[in-house]
Amino acid sequence: MEVVYPRCAGLDVHKDLIVACARITEAGKVTREVVEFGASTKELLRLLGWLEERGVTHVAMEATGVYWKPVWHILEGAFALRLGNARQMKNVPGRKSDRKDAAWIADLEAHGLIQSSFVPGREIQELRDLTRTRKQLMGEHGRHVQRIQKVLEDANVKLASVLSDLLGASGRRILTAMINGEQDAEKLCALADPRVKAPRATIRDSLQGRVTEHHRFMLSVHLRQLGAIEQEVTILETRIEKVLEPFRHEVELLCTVPGVKENAAAALIAEIGVDMSVFPSADHLVAWAGLAPGLNQSGGKKKPARTKRVKWAKAVMTQCAWAATHQRDCYLAARYYRIRSRRGSTKAVVAVANTMLRAIYHMLRNDTPYHDLGPEHLQRENRDRTARRLANRLQKLGYTVEVRKAA
Repeated sequence: MEVVYPRCAGLDVHKDLIVACARITEAGKVTREVVEFGASTKELLRLLGWLEERGVTHVAMEATGVYWKPVWHILEGAFALRLGNARQMKNVPGRKSDRKDAAWIADLEAHGLIQSSFVPGREIQELRDLTRTRKQLMGEHGRHVQRIQKVLEDANVKLASVLSDLLGASGRRILTAMINGEQDAEKLCALADPRVKAPRATIRDSLQGRVTEHHRFMLSVHLRQLGAIEQEVTILETRIEKVLEPFRHEVELLCTVPGVKENAAAALIAEIGVDMSVFPSADHLVAWAGLAPGLNQSGGKKKPARTKRVKWAKAVMTQCAWAATHQRDCYLAARYYRIRSRRGSTKAVVAVANTMLRAIYHMLRNDTPYHDLGPEHLQRENRDRTARRLANRLQKLGYTVEVRKAA
């Protein structure tokens, strides 16, 4: 097999240990040198010097949790770095050790057999940390709301049945009064906003529970936690706005897509970046995000296959797709309902997210806003097929149908 990179190295990265294998090819002869390094900054700088002394030009490593990031930051700029997917770099089962793993990675890199993972620039990485932390905090916020509801149900207070937002202005006033010891349902009912749709008698009945001192203590704990989370989210959003400033134009472009708002646009840029040249085509981006259909074929037979599990980018796109399906006179909504009738809502929303991400790829690559095709686009593309489908449906309802094209 042809050697692509004659002076390369493979790194087997762990939490406290890095095993490096330098693979040098000269005059058709291959020599390997394996050395172990620590994971401290001092040891990483020693690794940098060791690689430079041997004239290494390309370095490959596995994506192992977050442990590869410090190594990447130290070596970045000095070598051509490649981060490989561990699933695609598995060695032959058998005798396994860190030194053999490093040598195997070096061999793969020497022959150009490692497919590089997408590693964005430093600014995008910082934005990614911020948006992911915001999402995690909002998830914790929702869990605390569920815990408050659980405490209320234990006290037989059905506040969540009469208020659409348990932590809205009315809900917070009522919860605060409960924590302060108020048990009169009539007085608690008076704290609800007059615009609450539920009748006053229903609200009053829902507040007649058995709230004990333990319940009040637990409610106060969760409310304090919610206040702290909301404060941290506000600080995070201020920081995100600052980091997002160089990408303001791209955010405005993405916001032209139905279902995409500023928070979603920021999260999407944090996941895929703004430079689409790192993805050879829209197909590659969609597959990387886990929105491409799975393929499981053997012996000429296709078997059920799921999409790839990708935690962050896929979640952002499916959330935007759900929002787009609720917009009227929109091509994406029309596509959703067309697919849902045949494949179900889950597969339909993934298909819409696939379509949206393809459009976003071309928008960022060509610097152009979104152009909606309209809800009638699918019918215009295949009028005959639509006519036959509607005629068959009428026939099943007991009507005689004759389809003729208009003059």
